[in-house]
Amino acid sequence: MRSSLAIALCVLTALLIGVTGVAPAGAQTLGPSNRAEPRLITVSGEADVKVIPDEVVLTLGVETSDKQLRAAKSLNDERVAKVMAAAEKLGVTTKEIQTDHISIEPRYRDTYEQRDFVGYFVRQTIVITLRDISRFEDLLTDVLDAGANYVHGIQFRTTELRKHKDAARTLAIRAAREKAVAMAAELDQKVGEPYAINEEQSGWWSGYGAGWGSAGALGMTQNVVQNAGGESVVTEGTLAPGQISVTARVTVSFALE
Repeated sequence: MRSSLAIALCVLTALLIGVTGVAPAGAQTLGPSNRAEPRLITVSGEADVKVIPDEVVLTLGVETSDKQLRAAKSLNDERVAKVMAAAEKLGVTTKEIQTDHISIEPRYRDTYEQRDFVGYFVRQTIVITLRDISRFEDLLTDVLDAGANYVHGIQFRTTELRKHKDAARTLAIRAAREKAVAMAAELDQKVGEPYAINEEQSGWWSGYGAGWGSAGALGMTQNVVQNAGGESVVTEGTLAPGQISVTARVTVSFALE
């Protein structure tokens, strides 16, 4: 009799759990809240790979003015054409030259008694990509002589960014593991398998859109564009682009054994 009663109580308990999802007092369940949290160590790793740039992006501006709109626009177009021709003479192809922005602005000189019309100011932005960095100084001199009167930006880049980014990421992951092992050893612990890996995206500055009409193309990207600039030095009037940095940063969580 007691055995039959015990079996009946067990069946009733199972039915109650299945229907309500709640066990009666005294019954034990293994839910998500009862699972043991993994023992982890979370570290970051960063690597910086120095690369010699193999191309440069030059962002120029041409500004002209005249009290006659047609004259201001015609003069601007003439100077832009001369700048493009100067670049083409140094081996830059037409597809590597882009007019990025154009604006026409009437300006006035305001005084207390009257408002004097100064003229129409026409602006165009030209973006030139030069593949032969050794000719950069000649290009800069020639385009300024041709009529460019603003230099909005000079951006040294590498066309093999993906390869260098992958190398930097590998070094960053290696650095993270070495850091985790060293930190765990100080607490008499051992590092096990990786639990989670996350790569932090890096910011980039593009010469396209910089200058007039834009605050610049500041964005986030991965394996696409490298930060502009780099460590450049000037000696005896000659520009030496030096190297640019390709960086990678990761965060890795390792299980503790």
